[in-house]
Amino acid sequence: MAVEKTEMVVMQRLTLWVMALTAGLVVANNYYNQPLLATLAVSFHVTQQSASAIAALTQFGYALGMFLLLPLGDKMERRRLVTIMLTLACLALLLFARATDFRLLLVFAFLIGFTSIVPQILPPFAAKLAGPEKAGEAVGLVMGGLLLGILLSRFVSGQIGAWLGWQVVYYMAATIMIILLFALRALLPAAKPTFKGNYLSLLISLTGLVKRHQILRITSLAAALQFGAFSLFWTTLAFYLDSLQQGYTARDAGLFGLVGAAGVLAAPAAGRLSTRINPTLLLLIGGGMMLLSFLSFALSFGNAFALIPGVIIMDLGMQISHVISMNRNYQLDSKAVSRLNTLYMVTRFLGGALGTLVGGIVWQQGHWYGICIAGAGFCILAIVIQFRLLSINQQSANAG
Repeated sequence: MAVEKTEMVVMQRLTLWVMALTAGLVVANNYYNQPLLATLAVSFHVTQQSASAIAALTQFGYALGMFLLLPLGDKMERRRLVTIMLTLACLALLLFARATDFRLLLVFAFLIGFTSIVPQILPPFAAKLAGPEKAGEAVGLVMGGLLLGILLSRFVSGQIGAWLGWQVVYYMAATIMIILLFALRALLPAAKPTFKGNYLSLLISLTGLVKRHQILRITSLAAALQFGAFSLFWTTLAFYLDSLQQGYTARDAGLFGLVGAAGVLAAPAAGRLSTRINPTLLLLIGGGMMLLSFLSFALSFGNAFALIPGVIIMDLGMQISHVISMNRNYQLDSKAVSRLNTLYMVTRFLGGALGTLVGGIVWQQGHWYGICIAGAGFCILAIVIQFRLLSINQQSANAG
């Protein structure tokens, strides 16, 4: 009996680690193109501005895929949905690698983003597999894998692209999708659908979830503001380094991303702490860390290396808030976790898009100090919104 229990624990842990690996390798599909844009511009005889549409359409496809496909995690058997999406992602990657016309390349870039949503299907799957006591840690592990995939994808793509050519990057990615497909088919347990209506009613039900769950509204809006601050910083970092006139390049800006690997460690730790410490307190700590990071950026005084502590603090704070928010949302309705995740992630993604837009405008008007003030403003608004959770907790305690 003890041996069987040990084997079960080992298999569960293996499955969670494969989920984390999958999250990182699939989300990487959305970021491989970024270091390759200049190369793609030359290959397809277009301007660099035109080539930048590849990255934009990939991200747009990802957002639309989350909104239209992620809710299916409540209507379909999730293992089957994961299999279908990995197959489609593999096909999109192969089509991108084989493209000879730039307009078709843009279509395939959109399809890569649209089909690479498996990383967002897996966190609620992991939470259910781990059980209530370990759910936070499981979600943190998967999100840590996702973050590592984002951080390393640009570096790997740039190196392989320079060495073997951009097509090899996408053939490699397609091969990885097939390997992951077979691994997950073997490891993932079956999960019964929790929604029995048609697809249209599934999408309509999203509005009911927004109205019904105040906690979802709070965590989503706060996450949007925090991801907006995060995107605002990374959008303008290259401009700031260039303005220092110290020989920094876009490659140096990318290396700052590797500093953020500290967030990979923070994600599982935040999940574990959520079962021991008040989650709202952890959210406020994460928000406070992000605010502190922008204050440190303002005090860097033209020294690029002085940004490093702030980058680490910002990434730690965002990952803590993100993991705690996701885990809290999953507890609202066990039959609607995929739809809850859809609403949260799409709102968060829109916040990131807003931060990117604001970053460009603020940089033109206020340069680096303007960016620091705007980022701090986003963080303060997020903290104010998160404080609302304290009163909800108090009301729940009084009702109990």
